[in-house]
Amino acid sequence: MSFPRAVVEQVEHHFADRVPHNRALGLRLVSMDEGGVVSELPYDEKLVGNPDEGVIHGGAISTQIDATCGMAIPVMMRKPIPIATLDLRIDYLKPAPPGASVMCRATCYKTTTNVAFVRASADAGDPADPIASAAGTFIIFPTGTLPGDGEGKA
Repeated sequence: MSFPRAVVEQVEHHFADRVPHNRALGLRLVSMDEGGVVSELPYDEKLVGNPDEGVIHGGAISTQIDATCGMAIPVMMRKPIPIATLDLRIDYLKPAPPGASVMCRATCYKTTTNVAFVRASADAGDPADPIASAAGTFIIFPTGTLPGDGEGKA
């Protein structure tokens, strides 16, 4: 079952445009379906951590993984829902090749009333050869509430 185009566009807009950090990194949503979300962190010299190596900094990849995991939750639940990262463990397996964009695939595999569980991997174009793997937990806020919102308004 695929998502209506209007839903895909809304998620793309939220992922790439409404979150300033995602926009600054150039993150873009590649696809979303019942299996999860795929994002791309396009290669950009401003994201290089070590000019001698020419690879994207691990902090930018961490942000991509966190954002992609976060987007997998409302996709799995099939509704917009406020969430925040509780815990995110990322194992870096190797650096991305110089000049390569990074792809991230995330799947929300379990939700409870208050917590969502997500797995992800990042690669430089070959999912069978990951550069990082991740597991995360995210808090699910009751609809209409956000942290620090003393009034209970979204």
